[in-house]
Amino acid sequence: MIEVEHLSKTYGTTAAIEDVTFTVEPGEILGFLGPNGAGKTTTMRILAGYLPASEGTARVAGFEVHESPMAVRKRIGYLPETPPLYPEMTVEGFLHFVARIKGVSAGDRPQRVRSALERCNLQEKAHVLIRKLSKGFRQRVGIAQAIVHDPPVIILDEPTVGLDPRQIIDVRNLIKNLAGSHTVILSTHILPEVSMTCSRVAIINRGQIVATNTLSDFMAQLSEGSGYEVEVDGDIQALQPLLQLISGVRLVEEIGADRSTPLPEDRKRLRLLSEFGIDPGREIAQMIVGAGLGLYEMRRTRATLEDVFLNLTTEEKPVDRTDVNSETPSEAISEESIDTSDADRAPLLSEPIPSEPSAPESSKEEAA
Repeated sequence: MIEVEHLSKTYGTTAAIEDVTFTVEPGEILGFLGPNGAGKTTTMRILAGYLPASEGTARVAGFEVHESPMAVRKRIGYLPETPPLYPEMTVEGFLHFVARIKGVSAGDRPQRVRSALERCNLQEKAHVLIRKLSKGFRQRVGIAQAIVHDPPVIILDEPTVGLDPRQIIDVRNLIKNLAGSHTVILSTHILPEVSMTCSRVAIINRGQIVATNTLSDFMAQLSEGSGYEVEVDGDIQALQPLLQLISGVRLVEEIGADRSTPLPEDRKRLRLLSEFGIDPGREIAQMIVGAGLGLYEMRRTRATLEDVFLNLTTEEKPVDRTDVNSETPSEAISEESIDTSDADRAPLLSEPIPSEPSAPESSKEEAA
């Protein structure tokens, strides 16, 4: 459904993204994960036809974004980080306006608007002015405008930023319900959003894709970081070689005391990593006690998606850039060189309405 090949975007000598390649299958939710300034928004804007790429190609539903921009825009719903809303319009009036400029026929508009209101749980707010809505409801309206024309592809850029926990759960459930009938790209730097909503993850760092995998495969990799931490007293120098002999133990190392929970002088803490599919916990405890050492604490440890993310986005990698810290300014250029208060509406308002140039005003009257 979405094919991105060797996509690059440069501003002068600064690369915002470089050689980005990934695919998204029909009905899939892809988590596009990366730290701030990694190039997520730049990539989303290129896919939405909002920015031209410097190099590479991007295809949506078989159409190349820059060769057939109007065909692509008919097939995507785009929610930028700041929802493109008209605060003086009612929710229902605004959705009718969006449906019209997205090319929904007059006969289909009422049903499409009703469907969007229901899917986003906005029925009770249909006749409320958008400026009177909370941030959470405005975010729902933003998602509603992205799905009102029932596009096969939906692009969501940081859809839960600034929401409270209850609103985050509501938006998360809404996104999960889009799977199957829509192909979704969820751009975010919030790890729980990815683990709870997405079936596959692409991680971007410094403008380059550093990993792409399914969540199940990531979890299999994470199991390699599973093991135990133990707190013992006695001669740990003699204990470590014994622990290393236990079947399933692949690494034994001493770790420093946590500042929040300092250890008594006679105690030490060890970390033991186990092989995939093997749990040597019982043997570890028996070995420590059998060696005559005191076992004060033993707890299981598991690597998390956060560990993988931090490893991939903090590891030093050779990057051929003029400025090794260019990820921050590059994103700043792409964000700040454009007045996003109006520019973010560009993908929404880009389709012309030859006979109705004053659509927003007329829609306000209809909504009123």
